Amino acid sequence: MSYKIETDSFLNNLERVAKVRSQVARSLGEIAQTLEQGETLGKDTSGGLGLERDIDDLSRASTNLKQGVFRLLVLGDMKRGKSTFLNALIGENLLPSDVNPCTALLTVLRYGAEKKVTVHFNDGTPPEDIDFKSFKRRYTIDPAEAKQLEQQKKQAFPNVDYAVVDYPLPLLQKGIEIVDSPGLNDTEARNELSLGYINNCHAILFVLRATQPCTLAERRYLENYIKDRGLSVFFLINAWDQIRESLIDPDDTEELEESEDKVRRVFRANLADYCQVDGHDIYDERVFEISAIKALRLRVKQPTASLEGTGFPEFLGALSTFLTSERAVAEFRQARTLARQGYSHVREAIERRIPLLEQDVQELKERINSVEPEFKKLNDICQQFQAEIKSVRDSKAKAVADSFRTYTLNLGNTFEADFMQYQPDFQFMDFLSRGRREAFEAGLQQAFERYINDKLSAWSLIAEKEMDGAFLQLSKSAANYGASYTKVTEKITEKLTGQRISPVIGTTPEDNAPAWAKWAAGLFSLARGNIAGVAMAGAGFDWKNIALNFITVMGVGAMITAVSGVVLGPVGLALLGLGVGVVQADQARKELVKAAKKELVKYLPQVAREQWQPIHDAVKECFDVYEREVTERMNDDINARKSELDNLIAQKESHEINNGAELERLKTLETDVSSEVERIEAAYQMLLVEAS
Repeated sequence: MSYKIETDSFLNNLERVAKVRSQVARSLGEIAQTLEQGETLGKDTSGGLGLERDIDDLSRASTNLKQGVFRLLVLGDMKRGKSTFLNALIGENLLPSDVNPCTALLTVLRYGAEKKVTVHFNDGTPPEDIDFKSFKRRYTIDPAEAKQLEQQKKQAFPNVDYAVVDYPLPLLQKGIEIVDSPGLNDTEARNELSLGYINNCHAILFVLRATQPCTLAERRYLENYIKDRGLSVFFLINAWDQIRESLIDPDDTEELEESEDKVRRVFRANLADYCQVDGHDIYDERVFEISAIKALRLRVKQPTASLEGTGFPEFLGALSTFLTSERAVAEFRQARTLARQGYSHVREAIERRIPLLEQDVQELKERINSVEPEFKKLNDICQQFQAEIKSVRDSKAKAVADSFRTYTLNLGNTFEADFMQYQPDFQFMDFLSRGRREAFEAGLQQAFERYINDKLSAWSLIAEKEMDGAFLQLSKSAANYGASYTKVTEKITEKLTGQRISPVIGTTPEDNAPAWAKWAAGLFSLARGNIAGVAMAGAGFDWKNIALNFITVMGVGAMITAVSGVVLGPVGLALLGLGVGVVQADQARKELVKAAKKELVKYLPQVAREQWQPIHDAVKECFDVYEREVTERMNDDINARKSELDNLIAQKESHEINNGAELERLKTLETDVSSEVERIEAAYQMLLVEAS
């Protein structure tokens, strides 16, 4: 398969999606502008229709779509060839990827008309623009140095936050943004930085190495930070060609086949669990055997060279399908729903307004007074839903905080078995030697860091499931309250105008639900990793983007330091008490774990007690944000319905309305909005056809 053909196909698909995104964004913007102009003109005619919330949501959605990109996060252990893979993907030796040095910064690669690197700092230092040569020289480190820094619990560049690389590449210009992370074995602090980007990305490209299949560190990260979190992960098994090179006789096809099959079995055994979607095995669509250095060498010599046999064509095909079909369709489905909603509001408001134009002021006031009981029912529904959210909030805040307390207090029960896998390889005499004790204690400290991080991550998954369940419950309640709310608003329209407004042909109950109910039910929110999508219509609520994760909320760094400081001191004393005569590693390990458990168990009640309130408050804040937004949207809708009636009365009292001209203006407004909605619908349907 020609790499050029596959690359061109990928770029063409991205270009097609970019055009649809631009077209839909433009139409959403046109609808917002049309509504805004209509409301302005209404001030001099029959009054505004109360469409301010729709205008705001549509404008925000349009802006977010214009800025939308597909963001890919590249993860992996150190020296797996992440930067080499990226250089091969983009076709230039752009990022540091020499044999020895390795990337030491989290680097965001995005499109820019001019080539430049901007380094952002975390200490108040203004961002610095530097050239690529300087970037490579200053911000790469030798693996040995990286290992030493890891042992010393130091970051390579502690005052640097991240770097942004702007580059005029076709792949980036078509809407791809890539986040290149440092190795996962850098430091725990750096790991948290890399892993913190996970929820902000559409897909993760996890790079492994064929000659080191699924190390303990890699399995640790997959188990603790990827598994069961609903993430879209592509696994790239790099350096596949080195399997042949490791054979005594590289030309022995039978031995090569046997070796490759053995490696494949190891990877499938370790990765199969991460390649399940709704009970379907998609291993072949997510795991790819590649040779990044071979592909890079070919592309540097000849950009259009065939990369058949490197795994890149197969990977690009799968990535293209995922991004431009699955994710793009979900993104534009939200835009279509929002456009339909906007049109539905305009149509309903106009159909209410037209019959009322003929009524005199007194008759209109009487009709408005007649619907006061219905407006009270709307307020009652709002208060009922608000009360339910607060009830769920209080219940879940306590439940999640209690679960942390229980989880923490039970850590001692499994500590001896759990901590064994984290212990560094050491010789007991190293601890007794003053010259080597510092390295021994640093290794032990790092072991505690990883143990605590992983345990907190495991608990955060429990908390996530609790929260997801709570918001699923509220989503169902929102739909039920929304249905009741719609019945009341239909009654208001019927009493005001003497007629019912039929739904738009071709719409679903979902389309005709109140806007606040859609927001509360999360219909605008993608499940994962799309900041632009989550912000669609200012509407998508994802509690993870507010809490981020409970590890961050709890201040894990301070907690690790506190636990390590409390535990390691007495552990050292216990080991010293063994005496020089105890030199067997197994006995020393057992004594170390026993002493560590003893001190940890003493400290756990304090941790559980101190962290209960911060966790409770963090969960409560998630629900408070949700409740505030839902309540504001419900009140906006109620007030908009009242204001459109008040506006009409005010206009009737101030001057005589030209009913014929106003009827024509309102019909034109509806037609203009409908035309843009049809354009969005056509673009969406075309995308579905091309994606199938």
